[in-house]
Amino acid sequence: MIKQVRKIRTLIFVCCLLSICPLLFVQQNTLSNKGSFQVREGISNARLQITKGAATVAFLGGSITHNPGWRDSVCQYLQIKFPQTKFHFINAGIPSLGSLPDAFRFQQEVLDSGKIDLLFVEAAVNDRVNNTDSITQIRSLEGIVRHARKKNPAIDIILMSFAGPEKLKDYDEGRIPVEVRNHEMVAGHYNLPSINLAKEVYDRIEAGEFSWKEDFKDVHPSPFGQKIYSNTIKGLLEKCFSKSVNENEILYPIPTPLDKWNFEDGKYVSIKKAHLHQGFKLIENWQPEEKIQTREGFVNRPMLEATMPGASLSLSFKGTAVGMAIISGPDAGKIEYSIDGKIYQSIDLYTQWSSYLHLPWYILFDGALENKQHKLKIRIAKDKNSASKGTACRIVYFLVNK
Repeated sequence: MIKQVRKIRTLIFVCCLLSICPLLFVQQNTLSNKGSFQVREGISNARLQITKGAATVAFLGGSITHNPGWRDSVCQYLQIKFPQTKFHFINAGIPSLGSLPDAFRFQQEVLDSGKIDLLFVEAAVNDRVNNTDSITQIRSLEGIVRHARKKNPAIDIILMSFAGPEKLKDYDEGRIPVEVRNHEMVAGHYNLPSINLAKEVYDRIEAGEFSWKEDFKDVHPSPFGQKIYSNTIKGLLEKCFSKSVNENEILYPIPTPLDKWNFEDGKYVSIKKAHLHQGFKLIENWQPEEKIQTREGFVNRPMLEATMPGASLSLSFKGTAVGMAIISGPDAGKIEYSIDGKIYQSIDLYTQWSSYLHLPWYILFDGALENKQHKLKIRIAKDKNSASKGTACRIVYFLVNK
């Protein structure tokens, strides 16, 4: 009888503990994270460079890469695991940017830094919120991979898909999010390691380990969510490091592309290459007149600016794709553009974030041009978005896939 009473008391205590402190049990990782990643070819070349005593690791992505959290944890993990190795870490995360911007800024902001041994790429979150279409996602992601391996055939690359409410909704309705599918498609074609953190977060929420609202909290995760991310990334790295070390680098073959129009030669083109007609002027050190947020790298720098309808410029270029990187603030207008004398088409430069931020915004005019000389013409339209305070156009770079 006494033993039965003790059993009942113990059972009541455990039930109370589970109801009061569920997060204590989250750390037990009820679901294995091994299903969240694919090792494929692994990162044997990066491991070889690490064991030789020096390695460069780059992180390319948006705000989830830029902000403190999982990236710092992964860097710390590598330094602790390989204390004799001199690591050079490159944080090429810029808030708001997805795969399209990454494909064209990759040369200047990553590859120009020197030989990269290991590259982490994430773009799934901003590709969704920026409404980047599926074809452009594939061309951009594939372009990054091919560009990287043309520069260094031994580079190891890891593609990652982070979580967001829209992706959780997709999984809940039985769909694989488009962005995740595209990341996995490119990773599979090039035999790259990949991590589907969006699916892991969904599965673990469904299993009752934690909640999005109370624990993960945001697309920019809480410290709890950052730990989920870093633990899984470390799990993939541990799996890769468990393999034997190569004696020599493997030069990876570059297969036939998924899309022949991919942006593997995507680069920035200086705004000084443009021919200014009326209204546009070069501002050598642009700063906003009003007090409003800006992004590092998109302020206190040269910029082409025009604020009145009718202002125009042209750019001669050779390549298969062309676009521009702008900043879109409270007075962003509409532009009309024409390539090779074709009918002008209109694009609204004002975004849902423009009222409170001079947002870096990347626009692709055409991604499937014949590889020859072309001429782009841009002019500011007379009409504007009803929410905008003006008709401004401020260009930071032109984008060309040469």
